[in-house]
Amino acid sequence: MEDDNAVETTYLGAIREALLEEMRADETVFMLGEDIGIYGGAFKVTDGFLDEFGPDRVIDTPISEAAIVGAAIGAAHMGLKPVAEMQFIDFIAPAFDMIVNFAAKSRYRTGIGAGLVIRGPCGAGARSGPFHSQSVESYFANVPGLKMVAPARAFDAKGLLRAAIRDPDPVLFFEHKFLYRRIKEQLPTNEEVFVPLGKARTHREGSDLTIVTYGAMVYKSTDAAETISSEDGAEVEVIDLRTLRPLDTEAIVESVTRTGRLLIVHEAPRFGGFAGEITAQVCEEAFEWLDAPIRRVTAIDTPVPYAPTLEDYYLPGEDDIVAAARWLLAY
Repeated sequence: MEDDNAVETTYLGAIREALLEEMRADETVFMLGEDIGIYGGAFKVTDGFLDEFGPDRVIDTPISEAAIVGAAIGAAHMGLKPVAEMQFIDFIAPAFDMIVNFAAKSRYRTGIGAGLVIRGPCGAGARSGPFHSQSVESYFANVPGLKMVAPARAFDAKGLLRAAIRDPDPVLFFEHKFLYRRIKEQLPTNEEVFVPLGKARTHREGSDLTIVTYGAMVYKSTDAAETISSEDGAEVEVIDLRTLRPLDTEAIVESVTRTGRLLIVHEAPRFGGFAGEITAQVCEEAFEWLDAPIRRVTAIDTPVPYAPTLEDYYLPGEDDIVAAARWLLAY
């Protein structure tokens, strides 16, 4: 049923709503991170949370990501549901040991899952330089026991974050900062917004080529698909992965077996990026359906530049995606 009271909500607002609703519904949910309380977070996601929930559930921490994640793991083992914020996802690096050697292996080692969420802003395009602009998903792709989410829409940001908070195991939740206030969507108010982990979705239907992507690249890929449609008469399907682990290989294979061509687009650097794993899985599951080699459009293998012209060159652009798509369509 259509919700006449649906409210236009930004991507950032959707994340905020998910946190508020889960904390109001479950007293075991709490947040911890740098400047999330009094200051309301670097991007104001948690503005006002301290007043509503108090300092026991909105905890301002020291500048120590390892301590933040370590405390969250301990709290999860005691039956609480922590949501740990990385002020920028780049700063997750000091917590790497806690995440991969403790949180990810908790269920295997002890039989008790570490049900925590680690969320934070990722991605480039905001002129933030090499230490505040990275896409770190591939750092963790080789670690069993972790789940990873990278929503592109406001609806999915809200629904997937709620699912992540309720999940009994650790979830890394990547929020692309370039989308925070640019992406807006009518979200229903008369029903719960909830999106299960592990399911991709078709952002744009097509029959001639499949683009598999996630995060901010969903929109550049869609713009490229529209250009191809209007100028070349071919229809490009855009698959938004939404969840990176577990990866919805079935949805990817289903699309590729219909279109016969695959282009993978992501913002992270090319070498060791998610495109390599997707390519391998498609070659294992659907090689005989491919009518052309698989192509990748990614960032180049350098740190993220600060200068606007260099950052624009570094990032995959619509023209890059169009060129790769045309190459595949002509093969």
